[in-house]
Amino acid sequence: MLLTRKRGTLMLHDLADLSWFPFVEPVIRIEEYQKDGKYVVRAEIPGIDPAKDISITTDDGLLRLSAARLEETKEEGRTEFRYGTFHRTVTLPPGTNEDTISATYANGVLEITMTVGEPTQTRRTIPIAVTNGQPTKIKKS
Repeated sequence: MLLTRKRGTLMLHDLADLSWFPFVEPVIRIEEYQKDGKYVVRAEIPGIDPAKDISITTDDGLLRLSAARLEETKEEGRTEFRYGTFHRTVTLPPGTNEDTISATYANGVLEITMTVGEPTQTRRTIPIAVTNGQPTKIKKS
């Protein structure tokens, strides 16, 4: 984590590295990009069984990742591995076709791909009825 001071203000450059604070919930580190009409999210989640320990859901334009790594105690000693549950929510780009989402896991990296098309038109103009105490009919535009 890189901390710098700018005119008396402490700046945090990478909030994901704050996971060493006891009150900050660990997050899943990701990279995301668009290429050839596909949106790709890659998540770094090593040391788990993807069939049992990863959950991927979508809801209202959000992609939610959850993973769990259970602590294994074999011998007394020190560990710097992160154990517990990890979460990440990613806003999907406009035009994402959620029916095309697929996921693969290899070498500790979860890769989620989906097709992105043209955003659907959701903006519309709402007519306003002006009355002088009497109900009026609204002309639709």
